[in-house]
Amino acid sequence: MGDAERRDNSFAPRPFRIKLRGSVLVLVRLPNKRDVRAAFHQLSTSGGVIHLEKPLDEKLQVEMVFHLRDKTIRGKAQMLFPMWATQGWMQPFRFVELSPESRENLESNLKSFLGESAPSGDAAQGAAAGK
Repeated sequence: MGDAERRDNSFAPRPFRIKLRGSVLVLVRLPNKRDVRAAFHQLSTSGGVIHLEKPLDEKLQVEMVFHLRDKTIRGKAQMLFPMWATQGWMQPFRFVELSPESRENLESNLKSFLGESAPSGDAAQGAAAGK
């Protein structure tokens, strides 16, 4: 990959994100088929942050199942480095496998949290970031 390609990728727009602050629950299915309950603190089409009682191992591949509005969304995610919070742990993750249907459902439902049908540009990112 050349320098020009790297520079172009670094300016790719970041997906808008919604701060849910625990209002949406998620079932995290571990590789050993055990389930862990968590709550979304923040969510976007590329990943987010969940609030857990105990942290999961970094780089662990999990399946996430959750409901947004009237849709069930399933996707595979990779857990990132956890951070201690006052009550429990905040652990970021990134989606590594999300079907086109799930991605579309996730994006449209996240947009509905903004109260808009199609957010655009800085205004949408500002609203999603709580500004």
